Amino acid sequence: MSTKLGAKSAIEIRIAGFGGQGVVLAGMVLGRAAAVEEGRNAVMAQSYGPESRGGASSAEVLIADGEIPYPHCVNPDVVVTLSQAAYDKYGVTRPASSLLIAEKDLVELDPQAEKGKKCLRVPFTALADKAGRRMVLNMVTLGFLCRATGVVSPEALKKAIAVSVPEGTQDLNLRAFETGYGYTEGL
Repeated sequence: MSTKLGAKSAIEIRIAGFGGQGVVLAGMVLGRAAAVEEGRNAVMAQSYGPESRGGASSAEVLIADGEIPYPHCVNPDVVVTLSQAAYDKYGVTRPASSLLIAEKDLVELDPQAEKGKKCLRVPFTALADKAGRRMVLNMVTLGFLCRATGVVSPEALKKAIAVSVPEGTQDLNLRAFETGYGYTEGL
């Protein structure tokens, strides 16, 4: 079930989870890939609780070929939920046309709310462990998001990752991206 969004002139993506999952960095990398590497307009808005780990966290990334008139998601094309609280807040209430990408092991879907909606379930945490460290769950997520939607090219994301992550972690983060990009179950 691949939904190619890269050809759309404007795309809204919401990534949400809890602090410590790298949600904000994922949004920054995605926006950088679109703007710096592909020459599109991009804006990101972030929200997180006062806790550095465990509190709610979200990033909204808007990508457009033209002007972005409002810097927040109004009608997201994709909602990525990495925690139950994120799904309860953003996944259940998303528009019927939005694709949901949910963390398979941490998010229990509401069958009633999901009737007639598009949803992909991915074990991001397990894939991050497989890639080397749980802390790269965000890059695994970006890899899968890239493969599933085509929102930006894999080359653009890899370049953005390489310059956005801490020095010395590029190989680990790029390996995590490749792990997510290579996960094709359900596509």
